[in-house]
Amino acid sequence: MRTSAFLYPWDVVGDPAAAERVAALGVQQVTLASAYHSTRALTPRHPGHRIVTAQYAAVLYPPDEQRWRGRVLRPHPAGAWAAGDAWAEAAGALAAAGLDVHTWVVLAHNSRLGAEHPDTSVVNAYGDRYPWAPCIAQPAVRGYLLELAAEAAARPGAGGAELESLGWYGLAHLHAHDKIGGIALGDAAQYLMSLCFCPHCREGYAAHGADPDGLAAAVRRALRGTWSEGAGQDGDPAQPTGEAAIAALLGDPASAAATLNWRREQSGSLQEQAVAAVRAAAAPGFQVLLHADPVAYRCGANAGVDPAHILGVADGLVLPCTGGPQARAAMLGPAAPHAREHTVLAANLTVVAGMGGSPGTLAEDAAHAVSLGATELRLYHAGLASDADLNLVRAALAAL
Repeated sequence: MRTSAFLYPWDVVGDPAAAERVAALGVQQVTLASAYHSTRALTPRHPGHRIVTAQYAAVLYPPDEQRWRGRVLRPHPAGAWAAGDAWAEAAGALAAAGLDVHTWVVLAHNSRLGAEHPDTSVVNAYGDRYPWAPCIAQPAVRGYLLELAAEAAARPGAGGAELESLGWYGLAHLHAHDKIGGIALGDAAQYLMSLCFCPHCREGYAAHGADPDGLAAAVRRALRGTWSEGAGQDGDPAQPTGEAAIAALLGDPASAAATLNWRREQSGSLQEQAVAAVRAAAAPGFQVLLHADPVAYRCGANAGVDPAHILGVADGLVLPCTGGPQARAAMLGPAAPHAREHTVLAANLTVVAGMGGSPGTLAEDAAHAVSLGATELRLYHAGLASDADLNLVRAALAAL
């Protein structure tokens, strides 16, 4: 089974042993970040540092000035954490160790974009902006994302790309020093708190038959009880989920349908256009995968998709499969029936024990994912894992 480990360029650059160490795990591929959001990351084996602070969303290569000349929305090159062409330097070392290298491109998740261009952000029903979440319905945002996808994905030497956050971002972001966990939000409440009410989305709701002002008021009414009582944790078996739960909480099925249709329309067309843009920029045979959730209305890094449609557009999906058999079934079950002859369904398994992963059960988890239709594995994240975690990964991959 083909297996790829996620890495950042700073895991490799400046560490002469890094590429061979990753190859020794038994993986065939590395998915190497080329455009990434702000983060603080551990580098437990690097000879020169232990903590890397990426202060803002950036591309980890020199952006093409000709491509971006005259554009208001444009990517920022990284600072000292990934100076120069860090992606190419890391990719070269990994390729020399016998590993295939694919790009890892984070798209609609960018706090610096929201800070510098507030009008590009999602605006909730209360008028609060989400600066980490660009509104993908806005033409300027969409143009920026498509250019970024093409440039960051088709890096020289890459054999494919994985596109993350290619869709709506919402409330559940894990923003810096997050303080929003005091009241539990279920699936439907998360959706309502993630609805955008910027001018473009208001027009979109109206085009689908909903009054934007009335809809925003209905969202606020629907959530009134949530702020005093909570709405149950997402994933709680007793908590209703799905489109029917959204309509029930909102109390207006027609308006709920208008929002779902508008958002599916926007995310679906963005996903189609991004895949086309990447293929146009890359050599023939370049693989394009999406990090995805098979429930179309979901928000976040694993953007909601319609598997029946998107698997006719992209080469496959990378699905979050950490969390036990039920979580794997929820991800792979809706996607597997729509797989085609060469479709990739990659089960993404966290192997960092300190981040909730289970490297000790990797072989069993992988076997279960395969039984549900997975064709490949993704391991999150070889650069963040401890030596003990990596030893367990090495043993599991040898067993597989």
